Amino acid sequence: MNTENSKVKGWTREQMAELAAMDIPDGSYVNLGIGIPELVAKFVPEDREFIYHTENGLLGMGPAPEPGQEDSELINAGKKAVTALPGASFFHHGDSFTMIRGGHIDVCVLGAMQISQEGDLANWSTGAPDAIPAVGGAMDLVAGVKTIFVISQHTTKNGVAKLVEKCSYPLTGKKVVTRVFSDLAIIDVTPEGFRVRRLAPGITFEEVCEKTDAPLLPIKAY
Repeated sequence: MNTENSKVKGWTREQMAELAAMDIPDGSYVNLGIGIPELVAKFVPEDREFIYHTENGLLGMGPAPEPGQEDSELINAGKKAVTALPGASFFHHGDSFTMIRGGHIDVCVLGAMQISQEGDLANWSTGAPDAIPAVGGAMDLVAGVKTIFVISQHTTKNGVAKLVEKCSYPLTGKKVVTRVFSDLAIIDVTPEGFRVRRLAPGITFEEVCEKTDAPLLPIKAY
């Protein structure tokens, strides 16, 4: 038994993606960001149908193909191989952004560098001189999509909190995030601040508080 792995607590990347998929309503048009959010395409509950959209011009995107079955001309916005489901359509990326900016996408799942307690999102640059020079389509997505979910590790590799009172990195959008799916917890952004919706197995509320740089409200009893 791997002793190091046995000490790992919380959800894996794929479990985080599956949890996010479980919270997407049936019939939704969904855009997936680069990184962990791409894994959400693997998980569609049996009683639901999602129509996945990618801003480079595909509606009806399926999960990644099996190894060796990749089509170099069938990729998502992150340049990773995908599949096209029956009935999928292809179009110019200008038309794709018209869908986004026109409010026709229901849910977008993105990664994050920082999320503030008010729902501000910073996910494209640290502001450092050698940082990524452009935001890409993220600003359009958070401005035009109805619901924004974030999937992210709760802290950086160095243990720095990503959930903060106020973002210090350049913003992608203000007051746009609805819910955060981290390896430690599912957290809602509410008018009162961050509220824990569900804790990962083996994780306590106190542990999440220690790794969050903002006040954290406990799970609400209904």
